[in-house]
Amino acid sequence: MYEQPKILIHLLHLCEFIALVAGIIKFKSLKNSYWKWFVVYLAYIFVYEIISFVAKAEFKSKIGVFQSYVHIPIEYLFLFWLFAVKSLKNKALFWWLSLLFLVSLVFDDYLKQKDYSFLSLNTTVGNLLLLVLVMSEFLKQIKSDAILNFKENKMFYINVGVTFFYIGNMPFFALYFDILEIPKYWNSYYIYFMVSNCLMYLLFAASFIWGKVKSY
Repeated sequence: MYEQPKILIHLLHLCEFIALVAGIIKFKSLKNSYWKWFVVYLAYIFVYEIISFVAKAEFKSKIGVFQSYVHIPIEYLFLFWLFAVKSLKNKALFWWLSLLFLVSLVFDDYLKQKDYSFLSLNTTVGNLLLLVLVMSEFLKQIKSDAILNFKENKMFYINVGVTFFYIGNMPFFALYFDILEIPKYWNSYYIYFMVSNCLMYLLFAASFIWGKVKSY
């Protein structure tokens, strides 16, 4: 029997809301930097999650299609942009990673997975590409003075959050349909999936609270 404790879903919505509120409170100091788009991104995430939660029972199939072909790509492409273009200053890297990700989306669709609400190949490729960016970001911080002032480095919190959720859930994403056949394993992975998701948004909130725009 598959279990999706509602308390975890509500907790995730709360953590997303906390991250958004932290961003809104700091928005005045961010409006002249690219970090304002991070606040817009979090607003989109929160609105989407609430709408999909409320309307899921009535529009489950449509929400599943939107999530697979619009929502999830927006998540990955935004993070590619934030890491590759804004942090690593490498636009070419962003375009190559985006191309690989979108090709995997098309290929995943061609394979016609049995459940379009989750495209395993696409998310696995996305996580592998994020792994490259996360490692590059950590190396960048280690090789510079940024690591000494990590508490004020906004990308430090983003990097750790992405590591916990996207990188930490790589086995769950890659083997999703295999794990789905064993409910008790799926339930265990689902708990980590939700907890790590909550932790990521709390770290996003921390990036607004303690991170300094000029220090990055």
